[in-house]
Amino acid sequence: MRLLVDTHTHTVASAHAYSTLRENAQLAFEKGLEGFVCADHGSGLEFCAPNYILTSALQFIPEMIEGVRLIKGVELNIVDFEGTVDVGEKQLKVLEFVIASIHDEVTPYIVGTVEQNTAAMVNAIRNPYVDVIGHPGNPAIPIDAETLVKETAKQGKMVEVNNHSFEARAGSGENCLNIIKLCKKHDVRITVSSDAHSCYNVGTFQYAIQALEECGYPEELVVSATLERFMGYMKERKR
Repeated sequence: MRLLVDTHTHTVASAHAYSTLRENAQLAFEKGLEGFVCADHGSGLEFCAPNYILTSALQFIPEMIEGVRLIKGVELNIVDFEGTVDVGEKQLKVLEFVIASIHDEVTPYIVGTVEQNTAAMVNAIRNPYVDVIGHPGNPAIPIDAETLVKETAKQGKMVEVNNHSFEARAGSGENCLNIIKLCKKHDVRITVSSDAHSCYNVGTFQYAIQALEECGYPEELVVSATLERFMGYMKERKR
């Protein structure tokens, strides 16, 4: 399986990442990618850039950088169990792709019970601007995965398989395998991301691909396999 779009990357604007947008684009080009999403964190995470920098400023950057399609996005922080996010509608309107995630570093600290965490993610995926929930396999934030997968399908959106989780979030592998199996069971589309915090990890998908192949997940349901397929998804969402 070969994937040509990376749907979750970060730059120095996320404070805890180490590469510029141009450096990410250059490594994406060198690895043969057709596109990548710049999804810097919303300001709910400490030291991140203000929301107008993470969103509105992207309008002034060309779509093609270093020969690769830049997809302008953001990784929102879910800040309560109602699925409230830390970037407003005015900014979200100008973006192409939106991830919403629970981060246990965000204040107020919201990691709760399985029921509470699931409600937070389900309510977030119902937000008309949100495309996907970030790293849902994180065992530090337990959820009812089938409920989230089924609601994602109902909303016509995607489930993220986050390659970084396999390395950085201990215990994620088993959860991610379970989520992939649920997506296969319910015919739910998947996007695969590196969650790169350095340009050298852009386009790194080996653990996610191994998991998809182990589960026999249909490649035609992987939206990030090609730029054409991913752009088709974005056009569908706009409709």
